Amino acid sequence: MTAASGGAAPAARLRARMAACKAEGRPALVAYLTFGDPTPAISVDVIEAAVKAGADVIELGVPFSDPSADGPVIQQAMQRALAAGGSLPGALAAVAELRRRGVDAPVVLFGYYNPPFVYGVERFAADAAAAGVDAVLTVDLPVDEIDELRGPLRARGLDVVPLLAPTSTPARVAKVRAIEPPFVYYISLTGVTGAAFDAARLAGARVDEIRAGTGAPVAVGFGIKTPADAAAVGKLADGVIVGSALVARIAAGEPAGAPARVGELVAALRAAL
Repeated sequence: MTAASGGAAPAARLRARMAACKAEGRPALVAYLTFGDPTPAISVDVIEAAVKAGADVIELGVPFSDPSADGPVIQQAMQRALAAGGSLPGALAAVAELRRRGVDAPVVLFGYYNPPFVYGVERFAADAAAAGVDAVLTVDLPVDEIDELRGPLRARGLDVVPLLAPTSTPARVAKVRAIEPPFVYYISLTGVTGAAFDAARLAGARVDEIRAGTGAPVAVGFGIKTPADAAAVGKLADGVIVGSALVARIAAGEPAGAPARVGELVAALRAAL
């Protein structure tokens, strides 16, 4: 499968989706899900259900044994996924299967640098492009070192998505601008994923500052759990990222019901936007 099969080339697809949401006058809904949770096969169905329910972009978590930036909900999902056989090659195969099913939502592979580094960065970039991945976000690879991944990815039409935080300096913001990302993942608070969200603490001026400084859309994540949370963030940001709340739905009942449970929450979040 070539990177361009079934639609636009990867980088173009993600950028076009963000632009389309802006043209519609709403933020993009970015749904994080861990590949392999509750099983590799069911997780593909969960992703498909999320897209059908209204997710604009999928952040697909690659299972990793030491997810230090994640809170208990996603850590447990990673453990379930690893126990069920989840892996980086499996995640790439899942994206290819979604493309075969006609799922055209952009997919950002989300995780830690160790798996692609061990896999081989050049090989990873080639296989990710062939599978239909659009971009990669590695939470532990700072922007100062991101070119070792960005170079091979960009050569195959894929993007990197950088992280910025409330503590990011103007110099760091300028470095992000230089890599021309499709969007910036702005961490709404310091801490780990799944932390308590407080809409009052999200400064709209800071989101505007990041948008102006990077020249890119800004998607906000960490702690957004409810439609009300999403609506509050959506008034300020170009994208709303929801992860732990969706992952918790997977563990909330029998594995076979996970696609329906996730789809229900995604539909409610999308309606709020």
